[in-house]
Amino acid sequence: MNNLQDYVTIKEAAEYMGVTPNTLRNWGRDGKIKERRNPLNGYRLYKKSELDRLLKKIEHSRNGE
Repeated sequence: MNNLQDYVTIKEAAEYMGVTPNTLRNWGRDGKIKERRNPLNGYRLYKKSELDRLLKKIEHSRNGE
């Protein structure tokens, strides 16, 4: 993990994605999104660029592409 500024907490990621933190935990467990852990406290972290990638994928599937 290079720079913690590139990552958001599970709460921030859930708000950004419009889902609950439990949904993100499920997606992480199912391999839909990669979870990383904060080296100091072990909390889940999500890379902003991966959240954007997943949002685009969801948008394309909604549009039938």
